Amino acid sequence: MFQGATELALDAKGRFAVPTRHREALTSGGAQVVLTAHPDGCLLLYPRLAWEPIRTRVQSLGDFSEQSRWWKRLLVGYAEEIEPDGSGRLLVSPTLRKYARLDKALMLVGQGSHFEIWDVGAWGEKLQAAMAMAAAAPPPGTENFSL
Repeated sequence: MFQGATELALDAKGRFAVPTRHREALTSGGAQVVLTAHPDGCLLLYPRLAWEPIRTRVQSLGDFSEQSRWWKRLLVGYAEEIEPDGSGRLLVSPTLRKYARLDKALMLVGQGSHFEIWDVGAWGEKLQAAMAMAAAAPPPGTENFSL
């Protein structure tokens, strides 16, 4: 289970170091991980084995829906299998860095089965908007939920 939010830095080559506590779980079932685009403008980082059922489901979407075609283009079209280097760093391709507008600082945000990777500035804006929305009303289905 991937959880927590961590601010990380991209080096000059476009690499970031996966936090040590997540390295083994991220590469379980093989050394490769999958990095791809998300419609919200961030990147998704999956262990390769966890990505496979997602890819299969996305590829099964119909080709007659424009929205389905765009989901395929983003999620499958941008998907890259990459392998951490000896220091646990992952190289984010120039294409994916451009898509997510990653510059130097990024946020690695756990989502259970995977991570989201955000530009720090974009993450701050999304977080602020989400907090304002949360103050207005809870998400559907959480009316009786307590923390």
